[in-house]
Amino acid sequence: MSGYSMSGTTLKVIKPSSKSDRSFNLIYLYFILLLNTLHISFLCAQETGSQEAVKVGVYVSPPFVMEEEDGFTGMSIELWEALAEKLGLTFTYERASTFSELVEGTADGRFDVAVTNLTVTQNRARKLDFTQPWYDAGLRIMVDREHTSGWTDVVRGLSDAGHLRTYAWLAFLVIFAAILLTLFDRKFDKNFPRAFREGFAENFYHIMSLATSGKAQRKNLFGWKGRIFSGLWLVCGVGLLAYITSSLTSVMTTQSLTNRINGIGDLPGKRIGVFMGSESEKYTLNRGFSARAYQGIEDAIHALKRKEIDAIIGDAPVLEYYQHTRSEEPFEVVGPLFKPDKYGFGFIKDSELTTPLTIELLGAHERGFIEKLRNKYFGQIR
Repeated sequence: MSGYSMSGTTLKVIKPSSKSDRSFNLIYLYFILLLNTLHISFLCAQETGSQEAVKVGVYVSPPFVMEEEDGFTGMSIELWEALAEKLGLTFTYERASTFSELVEGTADGRFDVAVTNLTVTQNRARKLDFTQPWYDAGLRIMVDREHTSGWTDVVRGLSDAGHLRTYAWLAFLVIFAAILLTLFDRKFDKNFPRAFREGFAENFYHIMSLATSGKAQRKNLFGWKGRIFSGLWLVCGVGLLAYITSSLTSVMTTQSLTNRINGIGDLPGKRIGVFMGSESEKYTLNRGFSARAYQGIEDAIHALKRKEIDAIIGDAPVLEYYQHTRSEEPFEVVGPLFKPDKYGFGFIKDSELTTPLTIELLGAHERGFIEKLRNKYFGQIR
């Protein structure tokens, strides 16, 4: 009797001897083919299911990572998605609120990869694996170009220069002179007000009028001697007014010059805003600057507007992009680039993704893809 026999994946056909045998053999063949099809489908599904989605941690830092209603975008996001597509990776995004959270979350396994403008440093390399750096950057300074000295700054400047103490002595002398003149007039001028407070107010007004305008309002009770005394008092008044004017002018000029920030050398003594867990925060701490940490650039800008800080130190591309896209706001990036660094993608230690993604990154460099992204987001601003 003829039939079919299976040996591995080889199907041997035995010539049938009757019509009923042929029908049986066809049914048997269809059954075997169906089992093979189901087995192959199961293996494919098993292989597909074994590839878990990559957990991508992101930190919002325009223009590298920006959050929109339908997800995330930006230079880092576009680069990551292009590399992931090359490797056939599926992934999900999760937002970190600070650089520190992103780094620590990746080191602890909460994220498989850290995507943002993440600076490659020695300390971070002890915790994470990094790809080939893909962007050259550094730090710069942002200031409010409309910032002016307030009265509190002027008063502080007068105090530091010792002028406030001099003002206090001058005020004491003016009040003392007004009291002496009041006592003198009450004795020698019959028409002078008898009430002490009215007489004091009258003489105080005469002294200030003489000091500020040079006009004497008093009666001359002693002839030429009184004229000489009035002239001497006029000279003193002019000198007093000149001193007050010059001291205020010098302090305000000094405040204007010292409050102007043009570079890193102007930062000592200033209040500086930085981003939590960023290299700018570590830099200010190492330099001994007075710094306040904020979660992102929007919070730092808000503090700069309210004059809670005098300047912001941050990644140059981030500050430059903000100035470029918010040109109507009174903020500008000043001074040259300092503390140059490089950005890379970070991975959990010993990740299998590090090498293939680095290879794809090198390819993206060679194809000019990263340069196209840079031109898309920065144009000619760098």
